[in-house]
Amino acid sequence: MKHKTVLLEESIDALNIVREGIYVDCTLGGGGHSERILNKLDGSGKLIAIDQDIFAINKSKERLKPFNNIIFIKDNFSNLVSILKDLGLDKVDGVLLDLGVSSFQFDDRERGFSYWDEAILDMRMDQEARIDAKFIVNNYTLQELTRVFNDYGDEKNAYRFAKAIVRTREKNPLITNKDLVETIKGTLSEKEKRKPGHPARKIFQALRIEVNQELKVLEDVLPAIVKSLKQGGRVAIITFHSIEDRIVKQFFKKMEKPCICPSDFPICTCGKVPLLKIIGKKPIIPDDNELDINSRARSSKLRVAEKI
Repeated sequence: MKHKTVLLEESIDALNIVREGIYVDCTLGGGGHSERILNKLDGSGKLIAIDQDIFAINKSKERLKPFNNIIFIKDNFSNLVSILKDLGLDKVDGVLLDLGVSSFQFDDRERGFSYWDEAILDMRMDQEARIDAKFIVNNYTLQELTRVFNDYGDEKNAYRFAKAIVRTREKNPLITNKDLVETIKGTLSEKEKRKPGHPARKIFQALRIEVNQELKVLEDVLPAIVKSLKQGGRVAIITFHSIEDRIVKQFFKKMEKPCICPSDFPICTCGKVPLLKIIGKKPIIPDDNELDINSRARSSKLRVAEKI
């Protein structure tokens, strides 16, 4: 499937781009957002494009070949402050995060993201990372697997599926996506099998988040973004499930109203000042036209804030 950039116009508009500014695309992916940012910059503007997936970088280098004001960085975006420091930069005009998995990662069977393919359980966005999904399903304890499926997948059958995985691997290790899917399906009644949706969808989501430590990375990068933004600079973040969205929403609120004084204090004495202004009362979501052409955008939400 050709990669379709989610909330493209909305996120670029939200950045309020100035032509001579410096911007960071923390999640280069297929290069759709980066291309649109570069089209809005002039010769003095600059884009730093970060991705931990070398395949994504090489793919986007072809797409973005016409531009000479882009710097490609293979790294985890949680290292934003050190990345900018290494480039001799302190502050930037805007930062974009698109936390979705690129279509070409899902559709590449060898990457092991999809529950439809028979591939080695992998799910690493950084192919040099040590821990993959195969390690997790074959080495995590029953309690650890249950926690991952509960916390990151909101899976009501977390314990039942985790127990089935532990029981299966006692006989033979789970190596492929098919091994995992069949283990999960083996726990279901005929009635459960007839329910809409793939029964392993939430398990695969949870494993992907655990493999790539996605929530920890998000929590780490948010303060780094605030530190790195110029006054008036903006951050735009696209999330794809409720856990991510809640982390971003709560962080923005904390930065907008940072006072930690007890609620019964008549005036603030902690001295903490607001650092962000939230743009828009509600998150931006895809319109019907985008959903018609890109079903993977269905759960996406865009939140925006400005440095003050």
